[in-house]
Amino acid sequence: MRVAIAGGGTGGHLFPGIAVAEEFRERREDVEVIFIGTETGLEARVIPREGYTIKLLRSEGVIGKSFLRQTLALFRAFLAVLNSMSFFKETRPDIVIGTGGYVSVGPVLAARLLKIPILLMEQNMVPGLANRVLSRIADMVAVTYHESTAYFGRGKAVRAGNPVRKSVLQGDRETAIDLFSLETERLTVLILGGSSGARKLNETMAAALGGLLSARDGIQFLHQTGQEDFERVKKSYRDLGFKAMVAPFIHQMAEAYAVADMVISRAGATTLAELTALGKPMLLVPYPHAAGHQEYNARKVVEVGGARILRESELTADVLAGHIRELYGSEELRGEMRRKSRTLGRKDAAARVVDLAVSIMRGRGVNV
Repeated sequence: MRVAIAGGGTGGHLFPGIAVAEEFRERREDVEVIFIGTETGLEARVIPREGYTIKLLRSEGVIGKSFLRQTLALFRAFLAVLNSMSFFKETRPDIVIGTGGYVSVGPVLAARLLKIPILLMEQNMVPGLANRVLSRIADMVAVTYHESTAYFGRGKAVRAGNPVRKSVLQGDRETAIDLFSLETERLTVLILGGSSGARKLNETMAAALGGLLSARDGIQFLHQTGQEDFERVKKSYRDLGFKAMVAPFIHQMAEAYAVADMVISRAGATTLAELTALGKPMLLVPYPHAAGHQEYNARKVVEVGGARILRESELTADVLAGHIRELYGSEELRGEMRRKSRTLGRKDAAARVVDLAVSIMRGRGVNV
């Protein structure tokens, strides 16, 4: 069996695809998984390290671009279709799985032209433009939230959850304590602004430390800042005497999750899938320029009681410090949020997506 997974650009589109690839590999030794992405996306660095083959295309989005850039992007999309068709004729995949975003457009269109079965994956509650358009030619769409099914044709969408890599779920707290030079007895706050950090979140957290002095002896921080804010944020913790491990980027995310008693984060779909699978209490600060996706994602976790939402426009040092103090001071509150967060987590999402892919291939006459 040969499976092609198309998508990337960001971790939100890439990591669910890797989780699905892992599930295919666990089930069948003879399966070959091939990724299709772009030279500039995260996948160009990550996929080779994961041990998979990757085909790189030149592709870019069109939303928010100038007319000239949109024209160039459309021309590249046309070339991506042609290149994908040539690649598929050579490799002959049994199914093409699109994980969303502009990266998946060319390969999915090529699959349609070559009559290859197509499965789409939608991580967000409000689907992106690419998946809404491509769903018309796909066999099925695997969605994370029930609410997303209304955006697709009748019978096209199946709720499977957002696949999470097994390695992310297998972190060890004691290993993390040693790795990050933290202390076992303290409550640990993990702060994530995405792989490149979040300026507003970093600045507000640094300013909020003054309102957390009463908790200084019992709290510690693990803070991913991005490169630009790293030195400034590190100095803020040091100047006020807080126990903190500050890093531009956290590579050992499984351990970071394992040691976290609460998480302050953006509300990307994949991050939320990981955090809810682990049942983490959250303070979510949705990225305001993500076409509304992150706020919708965050609302779902807030509705069940697993998180609180802090909109960036309303985020202040006093507000943030107040929420941290309240959660720090109540194990009962954190425990309730953990239980409610876990109700949204789907550790079996990758298995569900693979089941759906296999059913599509069988329905299209593929011998699997």
